Amino acid sequence: MGLSDIAAGIEVHERQNDRGVPTVDVTSDSLSARLETHEDALPCTPEAAASVLKSYAAGTSVGDCAHEAGIAPMTAAKLLHRCGVAGLSPLGPTARDILRDWLDGALSRSEAIELVGADEADVALATYVETHDAVPELADAVAGVLEPGANATIEKRDALAETMSSVGDLR
Repeated sequence: MGLSDIAAGIEVHERQNDRGVPTVDVTSDSLSARLETHEDALPCTPEAAASVLKSYAAGTSVGDCAHEAGIAPMTAAKLLHRCGVAGLSPLGPTARDILRDWLDGALSRSEAIELVGADEADVALATYVETHDAVPELADAVAGVLEPGANATIEKRDALAETMSSVGDLR
């Protein structure tokens, strides 16, 4: 294969087309507006849900998120579960197996609660988590809030900040 074969079909132009900077903005609507379209799947109002989601994403506990939003902690936990947050069941793996046995009819409720060793509120939340799936549309609507895009370069820079010199150090 010669150079003329490689160059076949290549065109030369005097100037390039300016196409601008491509952008993707999935947050054109407010979080409350995105949640309103899925209001029937929410255990609270879209405004309260938005408050809980923003607080939770900032690292606030479920109970404190609920308090800030003016809803019960159980409702906040249900909301987070429906939005795809994993790990909200207050029961461990063995206790969840026992709870599933009760839900399948293999155990009575009183036996299950005794074997699980948890209080009524924990059993109620665990039952909700076991009997309700996350709503994919809700998870998509809140994806940018609960899991903000991480940038590995920025994370590395922040982790190594103490070891790096700044422009002012170059004098």
